[in-house]
This record gives sequence, structure tokens and C-alpha cells, in this order.
Amino acid sequence: QVRLQESGPGLVKPAQTVSLTCTVSGTSITADYYYWSWIRQPPGKGQEWMGAIAYNGDTNYSPPLKSRTSISRDISKNQFTLQLNSVTPEDTAVYYCARTQLGVPYADYDNYDSRGQGIQVTVSS
Repeated sequence: QVRLQESGPGLVKPAQTVSLTCTVSGTSITADYYYWSWIRQPPGKGQEWMGAIAYNGDTNYSPPLKSRTSISRDISKNQFTLQLNSVTPEDTAVYYCARTQLGVPYADYDNYDSRGQGIQVTVSS
């Protein structure tokens, strides 16, 4: 069974960098043709795909967030990490890590086959 678990700080001050880690169990993040994404949902709003790292290490980012976002991985720990820079209160959201397959559009949220429980991140001074 594939399981994903987000971890990181729940409260961040404006202008800081938030770093969230997704720990994966039950499969390898290098398994062929899977893509590992970060998705967020601000209060009262819809889901927003932020970016992904592929099984081969390639990354792809949502254009509006590209300048502030970085996704990396630690194969030895079977983890991938999101860094979001220069946060503002508008970055307050529940952040999810999730898995999808080659050919599934990143914004096709109903077809992600595995997802973590989510972690609340609040940006406030």
C-alpha cells in the first residue's frame, strides 16, 4: 500500500521560506512513470497544483509559482521536499503531497492515485 505523509512547520512568518517534506512508503519515488506533486488548498478556495518531481528527477512548476518554488528529492530517504520562498498570508493553505502517473494532467485531481492527509500551513506574523 502506497502511503504519503507530509511534515513541516505549521506556522511561518511572512517573507520566510517554508519547507515541507513528503515521506513515501510502499513504493519508491524512482518507480517508473510516476510523478510526485505538491498541491495546496487555501481556505474557501479550490485546489492548486504547485509543482512536481518525476520518477527520473525532472521537475515542473506552476508558472505563477515558479519563481518562488523548488522541489527536490532524497532517494535514500524516499522523500521529496517543497520549498516556497517569500511567503505571504495568501500562501496560507492545506498542503498535500500526491502521486500521479504519466499521462494524467497535473490538475486532474480526481485521478491522483495516492495523497497524503495534508498539513496546515499558516503564514502570519
